[in-house]
Amino acid sequence: METQQAIKKIIALIGGEKNINKVWHCMTRLRFDLIDENKVDQNEIKKVPGVLGAQMQSDQFQIIIGPKVDSWYQLLLPALGKQDNPQPVNAKGRKGLVSLFMDTVSGVFGPIVPAIAGAGMIKGLLAGLVALKLISAKSDTVMVIDLIASGVFYFLPFFLAVSAAKIFKTNEYLAAAVAACLMYPSLIDAAKALAAHQPDAVSAFWIMDILPVAVFNYSSSVIPVIFSILALSYIHRWVDSIMPEVLKTVFTPTLTLFLAALTALVVIGPIGIWLGKALAWFIEGLFGVSASFAGLVVGAIRPLAILTGMHHAMTPVALQNFSDRGYDMLMPMMFMANMSIAGATFAVWHLNRQRAEKSVTLSAAISALLGITEPALFGVLTRYKKAFIAATISSALASAFIGFFGVRLYGYILSSIFSLPAYIGPYFVWAISGVIISLVLSFILTRVMLRNEEGL
Repeated sequence: METQQAIKKIIALIGGEKNINKVWHCMTRLRFDLIDENKVDQNEIKKVPGVLGAQMQSDQFQIIIGPKVDSWYQLLLPALGKQDNPQPVNAKGRKGLVSLFMDTVSGVFGPIVPAIAGAGMIKGLLAGLVALKLISAKSDTVMVIDLIASGVFYFLPFFLAVSAAKIFKTNEYLAAAVAACLMYPSLIDAAKALAAHQPDAVSAFWIMDILPVAVFNYSSSVIPVIFSILALSYIHRWVDSIMPEVLKTVFTPTLTLFLAALTALVVIGPIGIWLGKALAWFIEGLFGVSASFAGLVVGAIRPLAILTGMHHAMTPVALQNFSDRGYDMLMPMMFMANMSIAGATFAVWHLNRQRAEKSVTLSAAISALLGITEPALFGVLTRYKKAFIAATISSALASAFIGFFGVRLYGYILSSIFSLPAYIGPYFVWAISGVIISLVLSFILTRVMLRNEEGL
């Protein structure tokens, strides 16, 4: 009862239901997109029992609750009444495209951070144990632990679909159904056969010999799913508006799912994948110009590529390099990016004074150090954009540094701190130097750029 009263008071102090464009939460904070920020009484909100702090940050109003944030959120939704229905987008246009994109990604990933953080930590520790040869990579133990850790990342589209449906205010089960279409075994198996150059492989399925459904593997994808659910939200509202009342129960979800799934399979999904492929071709061309210049560009775009899911397009380039040349210079640059992300996240952890957030941030930083950067990027750096910029700068400079000295790998390995033994040889000292530059520079830059940041 006390929490419900606190929530009612918060809504009133924010300016009422009509002042709230949308609301979501991360690990410890309620996050509000408001229509008029001037209506907020921050000082009074901070006095509400259970509230640990409040602030305006990155065009969001954030109320720090701590570990109980989800229970507060579940009580907040019904208290808002009309918030289950789509609200008009704030017409003030105060957010830039990049800020809006980062906020959307942060909002989508916020609720699922515990799953990816836990899985990331398990995956990183397992990779370390295998790299140190404490357990055999071919053992049943590794297989079982790997499926526990990798399941979240492989089926990430389902998690994203449900979370995105909440952000875009559309039906969560229809969203999961759209994700299921992208993840259906027939499509995944066809994509694997195509990648393996099997003689009977097909590059597309045809609907009525008119519409092509391109064959791609959407497991672990990010952008195709988020934009597909955004499209679903508009399609659902449009179908519901034109459907006669007597037919809505059956035919609204039927037509919505059909149109949304087709849009995802025929338009949005392939665009996302081809953007990734274009990125891979672009990177391959950079190495023809200069390895250090390629490092500067690759290091700069790598964090954003991970954020959008387009980083998967870089892996085939690296694998092809191993096949054609016997070595690869791209993966060491991926390593520098991971270490830069880890360094920036450690800096946020060091600066953070909120005990509840420190443990989550530390876990994400360690996970990035072990080669799994999603918890750090989606759970921490999308919320502190200056830290993301610091990681990007560090990644670019460290990658240019190792590119200049020709640091290379002779076999595929996870970009983890435990990967360092794989670099032993003529380039080892430069690889070590690159790691130090990545970690230290991103840590220092983040501390400098966030020194006056509120809420830390």
